[in-house]
Amino acid sequence: MARIRIGTCSWLYPSWEGLVYSSAKPKNALREYATRYDTVEIDRWFWSLFGEYEIRLPEIVDAKAYRQSVSDDFRFTIKVPNSITLTHCYLASKTDPLVENPGFLSIDLFERFLARIEPLHDVLGPLLFQFEYLNRNKMVSQKRFLDRLAAFVSKLPSGFSYAVEIRNNNYLDDAYFDFLAGHQLAPVLLHGYWMPPVAEVVEKHARFFEKIETAVIRLHGPDRGGIEEATKKKWNRIVAPKDVELDRIAAMIRTFVGSSVDVYLNVNNHYEGSAPLTIERIRERLSRA
Repeated sequence: MARIRIGTCSWLYPSWEGLVYSSAKPKNALREYATRYDTVEIDRWFWSLFGEYEIRLPEIVDAKAYRQSVSDDFRFTIKVPNSITLTHCYLASKTDPLVENPGFLSIDLFERFLARIEPLHDVLGPLLFQFEYLNRNKMVSQKRFLDRLAAFVSKLPSGFSYAVEIRNNNYLDDAYFDFLAGHQLAPVLLHGYWMPPVAEVVEKHARFFEKIETAVIRLHGPDRGGIEEATKKKWNRIVAPKDVELDRIAAMIRTFVGSSVDVYLNVNNHYEGSAPLTIERIRERLSRA
């Protein structure tokens, strides 16, 4: 039977006291979190490429601590390090020439990452490959991107679930979704970052979404700076309610589950102002007959 897992993007926010935590500084925030939710997205390991190609991968001691904090039924979705998904290294200045990232889609680097998170292997949901907006300076065409991704995916270790997120709306076409289906990759449906509403994407490509087994939905807000100003980064109230959109998302999730699609829904504070409160609003909608 299909399952809905709902959690947040990261978890350590002092302003969640009373919503998720017993205090602003709980002794083990993840353990308390896991009594309320059955999944969470690990974002911190995504930021792995620094300076002139300095790579920082997860510490295995952290992976062990995370595993010890959750039950066997809990699942982590993890954003794969950007040292693997960035086509080019970060620029010191916008006027500097682009420098190719030698780790882009490196299977060796990915296997090193997997080894570092080995304690979590039995509680992993999809591993998320998040690609930035790929303009023609960074990727000459969608075909070139899919060709390179295909070569990489063909070498990925079995036994894991993989998902792909892109941030170029022009890539959301039949060729892209056929590629995901052909390589058994789960789609990541992203709200925000200039991408179209997730429900519209699903409606437009219904043929593809009727065939998938897993979908990852990531709810980010369209105006990160604006919502940070409104909340003062205190994430304990809804400041940008999206009632109509939540109605559509809840209906979409019910359709997925009715079609035996497992759903991972990761909610960000920047979506409405408080991820825990947004989750309450989604759960209420899903509970309706």
